[in-house]
Amino acid sequence: MDKIDHLDKKILEIISCNARLPFKDVAAECGISRAAIHQRVQRLIDMGVIVGSGYHVNPASLGYNTCTYVGITLERGSMYKEVVKEFLKIPEIVECHFTTGPYTMLIKLYARDNAHLMELLNNCLQEIPGVTATETLISLKQSIKKEVPIGNQHEESVPQKIEED
Repeated sequence: MDKIDHLDKKILEIISCNARLPFKDVAAECGISRAAIHQRVQRLIDMGVIVGSGYHVNPASLGYNTCTYVGITLERGSMYKEVVKEFLKIPEIVECHFTTGPYTMLIKLYARDNAHLMELLNNCLQEIPGVTATETLISLKQSIKKEVPIGNQHEESVPQKIEED
């Protein structure tokens, strides 16, 4: 893998805060040309450092008011791939992780309300062959959402904004 230098990290810090920022503004902040920014960003995409871009949709704006994490216990860990195929059929599931610890898998899903959540748990998740147990944790509020640190981990950390009511 190619090396990521200080300028690459600076570009990543800028665009991870606002992916819609025009390259001319990124270039001005970095003190290099817009073409150089374009080439650097394309190289970071080609290297797999930047893995996506786009808009983040607020689930509540679409009526999905309940964010839930569900710990899934499988009959056998080797059933993971088959269970993932079934999870892909459930549009409300937005993340799935194969984990260590008390659960075989951990999923994140959005439901419209508690009745919808109960329907998903009882009629979808728990009906999948191999799923032996579920444990549900409802998120009351997301307080932090950010990307992994881009700069040197030993540099002084920048205070993060905490959402308040």
